[in-house]
Amino acid sequence: MTPRPRTGVETIYLRLDPGDIAFVKFLFEAYEEVAIVRTVDRAAAVIVLLVAPDFLRVARAILEDIRRTIRFDETPPPALPVDDWLMRELDADG
Repeated sequence: MTPRPRTGVETIYLRLDPGDIAFVKFLFEAYEEVAIVRTVDRAAAVIVLLVAPDFLRVARAILEDIRRTIRFDETPPPALPVDDWLMRELDADG
């Protein structure tokens, strides 16, 4: 389980092929309000899904479905600094 920022947002960190980042972002954008996808570390191809607690089950179901299409691993949060300003702000609030 990944740590929760004070905002009440669940975080799911994924390491995947860099070429699949856009696919995952596009997919979650299509499922409006389920999750916001941010790139945390472009070099290591780590992204984070910011998920409202009410949508955690839905987000996990989407991930299990796309696991049949692409390969990814859930990973702990990377050490700071991260590429994404929003994730730095969330970490500072925690």
